[in-house]
Amino acid sequence: MKVLLMSSGVTNASIRDALVDLLGKPIEESSALFIVTGMHPFASGPAGAYRALGGAAQNKMAALGWKSLGLLEPTALPSIDRSTWEPGVLETDAILVWGGDPVYLAHWLRLSGLADLLPSMKDAVYVGVSAGAIVTARTFCETYGDPPKRDGEVLKSETIAWEGADGVTSANLVTAHGIGLVDFAIIPHYLNPEHGEVTDVNAERWAAHIPAPTYAIDEATAIKVVDGVVEVVSEGHWKLFTP
Repeated sequence: MKVLLMSSGVTNASIRDALVDLLGKPIEESSALFIVTGMHPFASGPAGAYRALGGAAQNKMAALGWKSLGLLEPTALPSIDRSTWEPGVLETDAILVWGGDPVYLAHWLRLSGLADLLPSMKDAVYVGVSAGAIVTARTFCETYGDPPKRDGEVLKSETIAWEGADGVTSANLVTAHGIGLVDFAIIPHYLNPEHGEVTDVNAERWAAHIPAPTYAIDEATAIKVVDGVVEVVSEGHWKLFTP
């Protein structure tokens, strides 16, 4: 499966061109299914999911001009006969995976059967945004105020030194299972003032807990993968950390 991973979606012409190149045809001739499952664990999740689906979110993933766009809900799939939903997934050109809680999202991508199905979709494109990008790794890290308590999903939770506005504080860093679609990890929102914890120093500390190459990417950067070959598409800032 071809892959395009971003912090905040298609934010510039370079990223849009990369998406079109992966699709092999114009967006206007392509079909997509949108997953917003990562938003469910948050109190503001319903509103956030609506904004994403309605195209009102800043990155406008849903409003790129797709020929057709549908909602794919992994939490519902285990209760539906696989022969009902699988053909539609296999026929789509792109799977758009929104942000939110990566531990929750990864859990449902596996439980639904999608994580096993995606690698067989050789001509399709996985388009991951924020948490949707994070979960593609075999192992990923994320910070939480209260670490998730879902059995088997969290490999480790630890307190690490964290650079904050008032100096070095601490943060709960959770290490968890991803879906293994790529052989590296992603730290999104790099150097974004609205995500003040993703500083250069913190990204380095974060990456040190991931046993794989880790790309920290800002809102103007995407990671493009075809047949295992990684390409950085950027009009902004990014950094690669090696184990």
